Amino acid sequence: MDREDGPRVPEQRAPQPGPAMDGGGLRFGVLGPVRAWRGGEALPSGSPQQRALLAALLLRDGRTATAAELIDGIWGDEPPSQALAALRTYASRLRKVLPPNVLVSESGGYAIRVPADALDLNLAQELAAGAEKARAGGDRDRARTLLGESLALWDGEPLASVPGPYAETQRARLEEWRLTLLEARLDLDLECGHHAEAVSELTALTAAYPLRERLRELLMLALYRGGRQAEALAVYADTRRLLADELGVDPRPELSRLQERILRADTELARAAEAPSPAPAVSRPAQLPATVPDFTGRDACVRELSDRLATAEGSVMAVSALAGIGGVGKTTLAVHVAHTARPRFPDGQLYVDLQGAGARAAEPETVLGAFLRALGTPDSAVPDTLDERAALYRSTLAGRRVLVLLDNARDAAQVRPLLPGTEGCAALVTSRVRMVDLAGAHLVDLDVMSPEEALQLFTKIVGEERVRAEREAALDVVAACGFLPLAIRIAASRLAARRTWTVSVLAAKLADERRRLDELQAGDLAVKATFELGYGQLEPAQARAFRLLGLADGPDISLAAASAVLDLPPHDAEDLLEALVDTSLLESAAPGRYRYHDLVRLYARACADRDEQPPAERESALSRLLDFYLSTASRVFAMERPGDRLVDHLEPTAYEGLSFADRQEALDWLYTEANCLLACARQAAAGPRLRRAVDLLWAAQDLAESGANSKLYEAAALAAREAARASGDARAEGRARTSMTNVHLVAGRYEEADREARQAARLAESAQDAAPVYWADNDRGIIAFNQGRYADAEKRLRSAMEGSRADGNLPGEASALCNLSRTQLAVGRVPEAISLARQGVDLYVRIGHQLRLANAQYALGVALTQARHHAEALEQLAQALHRFETNRQRLWAGTTHFRIAQTHLSAQRAARAAQHAEQALAIGCIGGDRIRGNVLITLGRALERLGQTGRARACWREALALHEQSGAAEAEEARELLSPLSAA
Repeated sequence: MDREDGPRVPEQRAPQPGPAMDGGGLRFGVLGPVRAWRGGEALPSGSPQQRALLAALLLRDGRTATAAELIDGIWGDEPPSQALAALRTYASRLRKVLPPNVLVSESGGYAIRVPADALDLNLAQELAAGAEKARAGGDRDRARTLLGESLALWDGEPLASVPGPYAETQRARLEEWRLTLLEARLDLDLECGHHAEAVSELTALTAAYPLRERLRELLMLALYRGGRQAEALAVYADTRRLLADELGVDPRPELSRLQERILRADTELARAAEAPSPAPAVSRPAQLPATVPDFTGRDACVRELSDRLATAEGSVMAVSALAGIGGVGKTTLAVHVAHTARPRFPDGQLYVDLQGAGARAAEPETVLGAFLRALGTPDSAVPDTLDERAALYRSTLAGRRVLVLLDNARDAAQVRPLLPGTEGCAALVTSRVRMVDLAGAHLVDLDVMSPEEALQLFTKIVGEERVRAEREAALDVVAACGFLPLAIRIAASRLAARRTWTVSVLAAKLADERRRLDELQAGDLAVKATFELGYGQLEPAQARAFRLLGLADGPDISLAAASAVLDLPPHDAEDLLEALVDTSLLESAAPGRYRYHDLVRLYARACADRDEQPPAERESALSRLLDFYLSTASRVFAMERPGDRLVDHLEPTAYEGLSFADRQEALDWLYTEANCLLACARQAAAGPRLRRAVDLLWAAQDLAESGANSKLYEAAALAAREAARASGDARAEGRARTSMTNVHLVAGRYEEADREARQAARLAESAQDAAPVYWADNDRGIIAFNQGRYADAEKRLRSAMEGSRADGNLPGEASALCNLSRTQLAVGRVPEAISLARQGVDLYVRIGHQLRLANAQYALGVALTQARHHAEALEQLAQALHRFETNRQRLWAGTTHFRIAQTHLSAQRAARAAQHAEQALAIGCIGGDRIRGNVLITLGRALERLGQTGRARACWREALALHEQSGAAEAEEARELLSPLSAA
């Protein structure tokens, strides 16, 4: 039924109560069991018939109901002989419970007089009306929120267990209204781009209400927008068959038209419905950096770019690529033009520094994740792969007018996935290279300023009076700066900060202090000269800080990490950093965080190579930074995994790290510092700090399993492995291969994981490094289990358990017990599997190991499912899910949803199974495509039981393709599931 045509609860307004009618904090509920509260205390509501009387009076919203109406509503056509006496008894009992003058007698009947907001139904109506008003006004986010609040007031079946024909009629009416509200909220979910989240809920709802076509229509649209076209079409086929079998009718025209549009791959389906005027976007990001107040010149470029952006409304997409050397003012110009064009892009402006000039440019998939979140997509709905994120990004932007500023791009390949795909949107790109291979882009080459523009910029910063008196010297200064805006700005800032200097003094310093840096290109000589000037004016302590901080890789650096680099107390380090910010040689990225412009970083490193005395101080600074990260990460690890001996096997550190008040603070640090920490490990792997770099990856292994940082972790682990192999350090290589084993396990690459684990064990034994030997055994046991080699798995895991016991590593022993549970389960030894998992749970509880306790509860839940102890299995899996979510282990949370789905399926709860399987698909799982294929098989089985055989087949076909591609044994299961259906 259409949202617009669905039944509504009539608007009812109670008489406004006077002082005598004040309910005294009374609240009543009918959107669930009929209940009453006074303050926080529940009031007795009596027998079912007494609750029926209370409900009938509450639903009349203050109007009087006659005794005859109430008797008919409670007992129907066959009331008892003493019905009137019974009615009076129920009324008397209610009066004793309720405050005076709430239940009143008048005109031969009864009424309840309380404020409108005392009844949950009235609150729900008010919220729904507010949502309708917000939607009509174009505020979809507000409408969605209000509908969610309205639906949250429901507590199960309305008027639950209340007898009588009146209650039955009202129950049906309220339930229909709830479904109408739910459809409206789901419709808004799709308009706001939350289709991945909606699929799970819609799958469960279509199972509960199979003949409700509006829900089927929304499910088709959600699947299509999530890139699952085959499943969307299968939903239509299932619906058509069901309606024909049950009702003998065809699907309604709206559903048929949607199927036709999906078959045509209608691009308009990716768009959200047009909101009434004014039409705001679901989320309006405003990410543009602040424009400089003294922007000068560039009039021709500003007009050219502004005119190009003005064409966005009528073309597929307006893209302008601005190219020029470093320091020429590309970013300043692009930001200025973007701010000027903001009125043309009312749905928001996105901005990112792609770091294309650095050694490690931003990955498009990382940028897309940030953009999607800025556009309102929740973390759980952000896909894992680049292609999926790019598709969702384009779908989310469809129908909106958004400007995207891609600053400091490396090349066209980095930019292409980040471009909007529809008219109304536009992109501004800045880069040091001309993007001739970026199809359809309007290319603009930005040269240095003209002498007049350069002098104007210099004058705005320094002041008209000082420049007017020494115009020739000012021209010498801007010429010495090569007419580059960045150089002019730094030089002018120096002069502006020194009132005793004349312009001639600055000009003389520029002439005397030019020095060249081999690391920079010839075209950047003028910028180098300006950097030399700024550096030359620093105090010795500031100059040392400038040199040493530039040595560290990573996008930025925290104050605590900078303190380690400089070997200074935090307050002293902060003073130096803020002084560098004042000189424009350092940027303040956020409170307590700092970063270099990429050119300035290169210059700082060159200064360190040239000026740092003794030269060993460079190595010492980076060593302190590595110690800081390793010491702090090991403390996080120890808080997360109490009793784990890994921290006792790490390389010693000379510099203290941070301490944390609780686990949450520790986790916040780890995930905030993830990029910088991994950059440090990767950088340190190339030098004498190799062993500590490898151990840092060990201590930060949570990042490998988080999903958000997995790829950066893999890159760092790979660099460490190669560096260790090249150096001939068996101990470091063995440990690095242990990290690589974990990386491959998370991704489901079991053959690669096995190769790494074998090598790790061999190297650890040769280096007499005991811990990695039993860790490798544990990993090889997991690999063997996933490859179906159960006898070998058991052998390896028992060896890992013995090694852990010998080392006194209780968490290692518990891990082996839980993994042994899985192997016993695989060979049909269910009681043994349950016993082993319980031992693992008990051991983790005893040592207070919250994170891995989740893994133990996961293993126990899987074993209990096999034993068909469904209630306890779901209890264990629910606790595991909560712990994984609390510890930000997104992929493990997704895997747990998969196991919950299997438990519900085993318990014959197909709708719940399908709902959790959809959540697993939306979040992602440990094990990569193999586990995704298994989730699709489980989802298909659930859908088949729900009668949705077409969609089930679509799931199994996708699962078969995934398993065939990876060579997984489960491919045969998918073939068997498809065969009888194909034959039919």
